Amino acid sequence: MDYGLIGKIEKAKRYAQERERIEFKQFTVTFKGKHNDHTVTYDNGRWQCHCDFFQTRGRCSHTMALETVLEDMVDITGAG
Repeated sequence: MDYGLIGKIEKAKRYAQERERIEFKQFTVTFKGKHNDHTVTYDNGRWQCHCDFFQTRGRCSHTMALETVLEDMVDITGAG
């Protein structure tokens, strides 16, 4: 039995429960819609989505959904 790996698995479980330890800086995701796919990026506090609604409002259902999913792991103020 690899006791070193067992310790790492336990540590990973603890980290997964301590979401405040995780802060995303950059990522890209694809939302698979019924009609179109939408690419959303996050870069140091700034969201970008290629959907038309985001282009006119600076916020959309895609970015708001990610804010909810990633609560406390991204800066939603847009300040970076």
